[in-house]
Amino acid sequence: MNDRDHSLLQRLQEGIPLVEEPYREIAEELGMPETEVISRIDALLSRGVIRRLAVRVDHRKAGILVNAMVAWRVPPGDVADVAEVMSRSAEVTHCYERIPIPGRWDYNLYIVLHGRRREEIDRSVDHLSRMTGITDYAVLISTRELKRAPPGLALISQERSP
Repeated sequence: MNDRDHSLLQRLQEGIPLVEEPYREIAEELGMPETEVISRIDALLSRGVIRRLAVRVDHRKAGILVNAMVAWRVPPGDVADVAEVMSRSAEVTHCYERIPIPGRWDYNLYIVLHGRRREEIDRSVDHLSRMTGITDYAVLISTRELKRAPPGLALISQERSP
């Protein structure tokens, strides 16, 4: 990678402008032709420096005001089956298995839910509990946002050693 690639990556991490010709706007900001911006992005993607370009929705502007992580205590032999049921539920956006800390934090399956009101979250948790038969869980509601990546289109890059 050279300085032009680094400049382009830094600019992309600020978000891609939501305009009719976003690469032209970026090119003008960086003082390079639009075709160069596009070819550099293609090259960075093909080399794996940029893993993907993705849309990041501002969930608050979309009316999603409540975010929750739900930690479930699932018998070890049932984790895969329970995770499959939860993962298929439209309201679940993330599903992870984690190693519990015996006697301190015995939860081993985690999901993330989003909703407009706390009642929506509670209904979803109740529904998932009935579907899976798992009744031991902890609902952790976010109280405030401490960090967020730039809105709009976000870039996920991966640094590589030479």
